[in-house]
Amino acid sequence: MFCDVALPVPLDQAFTYAVDGVTPVVGARVLVPFSGQRLMGVVLRVHEDAPTDGFEIKPVQQVLDDAALLPDELMKLAQWIASYYVAPLGEVLRGMLPLAAEVKRHFVYSIAEAGRKVLYEGAAKGSSRRSKLSPEEQNREYAVLNYLEGGEQAKMSALRSATGANKSLLEGMVRKKWLTREAVAEERDARRLEKVAVLVTDARLPKLNENQTAILAELAAVGGRMRIRDLRQTLPAVPESTLGTLVKRGLVKIEEVAENFHMGGVGAHGKKHAHEHALNEAQMEALGTIAAAMTKGGFAPHLLYGVTGSGKTTVYFAAMQRALEAGKSALLLVPEIGLTPAMTGQMVAAFGSEVALLHSQLTPDERAEQWHRIRRGEARIVVGTRSAVFAPMVNLGLIIVDEEHDSSYKQEETPRYHGRDVAVMRAKFNDATVVLGSATPSLESWANAEKGRYVRVEMRQRVADRPLPAVELVDMRMEFKETGQEQIFSRRLIEETQATLDRGEQAIILLNRRGYSFVVMCRSCGDKVECENCAISMTYHKPVSGNDAIAQPGQRLECHYCGFRRGVPKVCPKCGSEHLYFLGAGSQQGEERLQEIFPAARIGRMDRDTVRGRSDMERLLSRLHAGEINLLVGTQMIAKGHDIHGVTLVGVVGADFALGLPDFRAAERVFQLLTQVSGRAGRGDLRGKVLVQTYHPDHYAIQFASQHDYPGFVGKEMNYRRWMHYPPNAVLANVVIQSERLEEATGWSSTLGRWFQQTRLDKVRVLGPAAAPIVRLKRIYRYHFVLKAEQRQALGTTLRAMLAFAETQGIPRRSLVVDVDPVHLM
Repeated sequence: MFCDVALPVPLDQAFTYAVDGVTPVVGARVLVPFSGQRLMGVVLRVHEDAPTDGFEIKPVQQVLDDAALLPDELMKLAQWIASYYVAPLGEVLRGMLPLAAEVKRHFVYSIAEAGRKVLYEGAAKGSSRRSKLSPEEQNREYAVLNYLEGGEQAKMSALRSATGANKSLLEGMVRKKWLTREAVAEERDARRLEKVAVLVTDARLPKLNENQTAILAELAAVGGRMRIRDLRQTLPAVPESTLGTLVKRGLVKIEEVAENFHMGGVGAHGKKHAHEHALNEAQMEALGTIAAAMTKGGFAPHLLYGVTGSGKTTVYFAAMQRALEAGKSALLLVPEIGLTPAMTGQMVAAFGSEVALLHSQLTPDERAEQWHRIRRGEARIVVGTRSAVFAPMVNLGLIIVDEEHDSSYKQEETPRYHGRDVAVMRAKFNDATVVLGSATPSLESWANAEKGRYVRVEMRQRVADRPLPAVELVDMRMEFKETGQEQIFSRRLIEETQATLDRGEQAIILLNRRGYSFVVMCRSCGDKVECENCAISMTYHKPVSGNDAIAQPGQRLECHYCGFRRGVPKVCPKCGSEHLYFLGAGSQQGEERLQEIFPAARIGRMDRDTVRGRSDMERLLSRLHAGEINLLVGTQMIAKGHDIHGVTLVGVVGADFALGLPDFRAAERVFQLLTQVSGRAGRGDLRGKVLVQTYHPDHYAIQFASQHDYPGFVGKEMNYRRWMHYPPNAVLANVVIQSERLEEATGWSSTLGRWFQQTRLDKVRVLGPAAAPIVRLKRIYRYHFVLKAEQRQALGTTLRAMLAFAETQGIPRRSLVVDVDPVHLM
C-alpha cells in the first residue's frame, strides 16, 4: 500500500510514501520523512500504484489520526484554493489545520563516525593545545560522545541534563562532523489542563501548623475546590511546600481539569444586545429573504447592502438563530481581531456555550481546543477572522461575512486567498446560504449582484429612522491661506469638538497614520532616514508616560513593515547635518495635540501601538462604552463596526492622502473609509455630525461619501474600471520575483520577461517587469509583473505555464510569489 501526502513546502506536487503499518485514511495527518526532517502532512490518496520513477519510497513514520480530520467538502475546498490561487496544496492544507500545538518539533543528536573515531582514540581530551575550547568544555564534548556511543538518538534536553552541554557546544560538534542532527516531529497532548486542590472531607485532622490551617480553611470556604494558582494568589505568604505536605498526609488531593477558555467580549453597558432588538420592517424583509433561502436549501449567495446603523448585526443574529432551530450551524466572519470582542460579547449573550472563537491571537493550544470543540459539534456558532472560514463545522447551513469589502480578508502570504471568496465557495460546496454584508460593498460583489449571481438585499434606512449624520467638508487649502500655518486640526474641527465635549457627548477623530511623525528628513541633503531592511521611511515614535509606557518602548524610529527599530540619530546618517526635520502627523502626535487643546478631555488612542492583543481592545472599548473616554483618536481601527451610542461627532484628518497612491482601488478605499467612519456618529438618540478635512474637496470619492451616495460612487468608479480594464471588468494577478541578491531578482525578472514576450499569450496582457512599489522589503529585493485578462481560465493557464518554465530555468518556487486577485500591488 502507498499513500500520496501533501506537505507544507513550496512545491506544486504531492509525495508518495509506503504504508508499512496502520493504513491512513484520506484527510488524516501523518508524520513522514522529508529532506532530512520529519514533517506533518495530509493524506490525499491511498492506493496500490507503486511509483515507477526509480526513487526509493520511504515509509510513513506515524499516523496521527484514526479518522479524517478534514471532511470531503474541506478537501474539495483546499483543491479549489490551490487551483484558483495557483498555490501549493500542502501549504493550503497547513492553513486549514491550526493544530501545530499537537505536534512537537525538536532536534535529536546522534554520534557520527568521526565522533566515534575521536572517542575511541581519546582525541577529545588530548586536543587541548589545538582546541579553542576550555578544558571543561572539552570534557563535556567527551561526555556527549560517551553518552551517545551506544548509537541512540538523544534530545538536547537529555544531553544537557546528562552532560551539561549547551546548544552552542552541540552545534560546534555538528560542524566538526562528530555529531549528526535531525529535525523530528512527534505528537503531544495539546489539551489545556490546570491543577485543582480538592479538600478531603472524611480525613481525620492531625495537629496542623498555621500555614496548613490557612490552606484548609480557604478550601473549605470556597466549597472544597480551588485552582492551585488561585490558591497561591490568595495566600502568597504560604510556602508552596505546605500544599505538598497536606497532599502527603491525605488531607488534600490534586486533580487535573480542563482549563476554562476566556471567550472575552465587551459588555452591553446598559444597551440591548443585537439579538434583543425587535426587527423593523426592513430587517424583517431582509431576514425573510435569507430565511427563505435557508429553508429551500442549496447554494444561495446574498449581498446585504445596508447603510451604517441600519441594523445588519441584528439580522445576522436572527438568521443564525434560524439556522440553529433548523439543526444547522452558522459561521460569522469579521475582518479584524479588533472586532471580535464586541461581537463575541453579543454572541455569548445570545447563544451561550454554543459559541466558539477562532483567530490568530489565540495560543496554539487554545486554537486546537476551539477547533476540536467545533469538529465534535459542541459549538454550532463560530465567530472569527478570515482563517475561521476553514472551521470544521458540522452541518454548516449559514455563512455570514461582515464588512465583506474589507481588505483584511485577503491573506498576504501563501496561500494568498481572499476569505470572502473562499466563504462563497465553501457555501457552494456545502449547499449553504452565504450572506455578504456591508454599507460599502466591494465593486466585485456589487457587480455580481448586478449580473444576478448574488441576490441583493437592501436596507436603506437606519434603525428607528435615525438620520444619517450630516457631513461637512473642511477645505484645508483655504485653512492654510487664512491662517498661514500648517495645522493638524482645523479651527472648525476644534470648535465642534469643544462644543461636543461641553454637551457631555463623545467624539472620535480618525488620523490614519501610526506613530508621531512618519518621515524624518534632512533639511541639508533632502535624504530620508530609511529602514536598513526595507526601502521605506521609518516612523518616529515619541516616548510615552503612564500605563502605556509599559507596552511601548521609548523614543525610537520604527519600520512598520519589518518591525526594525533604531534610536533617533542626532545628525543625518548621510551628510552629518544636524538639521533633521520631522514631517507628517500620526495618531500619537494627534493625541498629544488634542491633550494640549482639550486639557479637561478624557482622551484615548486606538492604534496598533496601544492595542496589541484582544484584552487591550476589550479594555479600551469597555472604557469607551462606559463614558470613561469622551474623545478617541486613532487609525482606521476606529472606523470598523463599533457601536457607541454616545458618539455624536466624527472628525476625519488626512484620509485623502491615499488618493495619491499608485493604486487603481485608491478612490474606492477612500470612499469606504470615509463612509465607515462617518457611520460611527449618531447611532444613539442624538443626531451625528461628521467633519472631513481634505485637500481634495472636489474629488468624486469625497463628494459621494459626503452625500452618503454609494450607488452614485459605484456608477462613476465602474466607468473608470471599464475604460482601464480593471476588476471587476477584468481579472488580475501580481507576480513578484524576489531574492536577497539584487542580481538574482533582476536576472530572473529578465528571464521571465523574455518568456512572456516570446510566448503567444491568449487574451492575457502582461505589464512589466518593473521594480515593485517597495523594491526592498525585509532585506529581499522585489520586482513584479501585473497580468490582466478577460477570462480567468486564460489567466490561470498562463500562470501555470510561467511556473513550469521558471522551474526549467532553476528559479526557486519560493522566489516566485503569485497573487491572484490582489488587493494591493505592493
